[in-house]
Amino acid sequence: MLGVLSSAIHVAWALAAGGTLEDRPVYNKTRCFEPFPFPSDETGLTPELTARIRALAERLDAHRKAQQAAHPDLTLTGLYNVLEKLRHGEPLTAKDKLIHELGLVSVLKSLHDELDAAVLAAYGWSDLGAALADHGHAEARAAAVDELLQRLVALNARRAAEEAAGHVRWLRPDFQTRGRHTQTVMDVSTAPATENAEEDSAEPAAAAAALPKRPWPTGLPEQIKAVAEVLAGAGRPLAPADLEARFSARGRWRDRLPVILETLEALGRARRAPGVLPRWQGS
Repeated sequence: MLGVLSSAIHVAWALAAGGTLEDRPVYNKTRCFEPFPFPSDETGLTPELTARIRALAERLDAHRKAQQAAHPDLTLTGLYNVLEKLRHGEPLTAKDKLIHELGLVSVLKSLHDELDAAVLAAYGWSDLGAALADHGHAEARAAAVDELLQRLVALNARRAAEEAAGHVRWLRPDFQTRGRHTQTVMDVSTAPATENAEEDSAEPAAAAAALPKRPWPTGLPEQIKAVAEVLAGAGRPLAPADLEARFSARGRWRDRLPVILETLEALGRARRAPGVLPRWQGS
């Protein structure tokens, strides 16, 4: 859901349906979110596309968090102002260039482009992709946005007719139809979680501690590289405690590990392993 809401498809809807404050758009829940028709199996949303949209949304979130954690002066407003200039081919000021470099705004743009393409595919509207992504041709893009909005309104009308007939496409059925499914969902979800927790707790933490420790690098790029190398050479998923046991240093260097792991995941160099406890492996 966060991936769809972060896409250009929902942005176009929100700008058209929402209000304004002076010259600024206002996001109104009852007009922008509640009537918005999400993609579903009837529009072309497959399990594969669901997984891709979810993964891209996670990478997008991790990328922004990582860059802001590494550079506290970066703001989302600054990042997205530079992103808009990149999309429109506008020249960057010296301040913009610094934000572009520190925030890796080209990576941000690439993630949004991939996310937009995946969400359009989930609606079955990939034919609009090229025109919506081309901010250099204003008239063609405006026509594509108009077509997109017409299709969303038509889909909204179909959903309203379905709901009037008693068929509701719940966004979160496990929660929204709780009266019918609570007991079944709880029985299914708790059993494997217990097994995974026992398996995770049985991992020999002493094995990591027995290996020779590496000195913790001083610079963030070197720290990211060092963690990636340890994950790649481990041969198994590692918990944060396992990673801490591979390095020697003083101070609060461990506080950076979550951000570094999210950065590696966003870059495609690490992934979370299944299980209750958080563990990571190289990719």
